[in-house]
Amino acid sequence: MLVISGEIKVAPESRATAVAAMIKLQQATRKEAGCLTYSFYADLEDPNCLRIFEEWESDAALASHFKAPHMAVFRTETAEQKVLSRNIKKYEVTGSTSL
Repeated sequence: MLVISGEIKVAPESRATAVAAMIKLQQATRKEAGCLTYSFYADLEDPNCLRIFEEWESDAALASHFKAPHMAVFRTETAEQKVLSRNIKKYEVTGSTSL
């Protein structure tokens, strides 16, 4: 399983457009084969810091996601937005336990 986790910091004037695009992207992505979890979240201390958390069955499913039509729409809708920083990482997970 793969886990993608990270944050995107946007300028205050870009937040509303970014959030609207993220909502559409997460709704479409959750229907993709191999997608286990896909959500964006606002940081509780910094509303302009938007976090992402994803779980994928495989590298193939993730690669397919990057080629999906709704991903292209997302890139177009957010191209003009001011992103201050972006830090997203991919983790390969071999197991998990409940806490």
